[in-house]
Amino acid sequence: MPTTTWVLHVDLDQFIAAVEIARHPELRNRPVVVGGTGDPSERAVVATASYEAREFGIQSGMPLRLAAKRCPDAVFLATDAPAYQEVSDRVMARLREFPAVVEVLGWDEAFLGVTTADPEAFAAEIRHAVQEETGLSCSVGIGDNKLRAKLATGFAKPAGIYRLTRENWWAVMAERPTDALWGIGRKTAKKLAEAGFTTVLQLAGADPEDLAARFGPRLGPWYRLLAGGISDAEVTATPYVARSRGRETTFQQDLTDPGRIADEIDGLAQRVAADVAEEGRPAARVAVKVRFAPFFTHTHSVTLPEPTSDAAAIGRAAHEVLGMFELGKPVRLLGVRAEFPRPPE
Repeated sequence: MPTTTWVLHVDLDQFIAAVEIARHPELRNRPVVVGGTGDPSERAVVATASYEAREFGIQSGMPLRLAAKRCPDAVFLATDAPAYQEVSDRVMARLREFPAVVEVLGWDEAFLGVTTADPEAFAAEIRHAVQEETGLSCSVGIGDNKLRAKLATGFAKPAGIYRLTRENWWAVMAERPTDALWGIGRKTAKKLAEAGFTTVLQLAGADPEDLAARFGPRLGPWYRLLAGGISDAEVTATPYVARSRGRETTFQQDLTDPGRIADEIDGLAQRVAADVAEEGRPAARVAVKVRFAPFFTHTHSVTLPEPTSDAAAIGRAAHEVLGMFELGKPVRLLGVRAEFPRPPE
């Protein structure tokens, strides 16, 4: 069997829930929901749900109150970011012990660039090592580029291994809906369907000029490349560099007083400014997110006159952006985000 370079995507199964279950073994095989302070009567969203909870239709990003309605018997736990980071660091350190280039994508996933004659055997070693190090299970997707490796992991879950390459791309993906592709969400899939492209195969056969006219000169042709399974195959160990730093707060009681809203924005802006200073890079844009009751979210932003880490400048920009909103409805969430300059390509 010839030695070949592969892209492997390692994804820890139900990561946050798995960490909590490892700390509380009595919760094994029970529906577990993690989010907020763990109180489903408060305003917060689901960070993750165990597979048992997902059977009730509970998904990440869903309000905890709705999750409690769908599964009253679920166990609700508060998020514990330091604990998840500690476990993630151990997993990534273990992955770096393999003869591979490791590109960390987040707490629970990473790409590995691997040269081997038997990628399935390599993937099995990874799964065993992660299990041995943390007690957690992971799924491994094998591909000839990042897109195919990432999608392969979905077919591998839970706790499995799957290969998706040029050889089986059409057999596996041709008749799947366009939102099965990494990078196309439900809203985009709906727009594609309205344009007559409901399957991956249909999108792959679309006229790139037509797609560019409908979806823009960059996104339109890119959707067609995704449908063909075409993407970058280079895995880089360059450390992850955050594109932004943000803070947000969900209020247990809706805010209606403009003065209180302005005060909250000021507090969030100061926290973001501290994050920017810690990052050691100046901010180029400032964005404000407002979620109105019952659940309508809008975001506006401004470009700063020049990149800065100055807390006063970031605060002024946040208040300027706040002025772009019509605050006639009760506010349930506020957020401030500082975006860093994009690195030159």
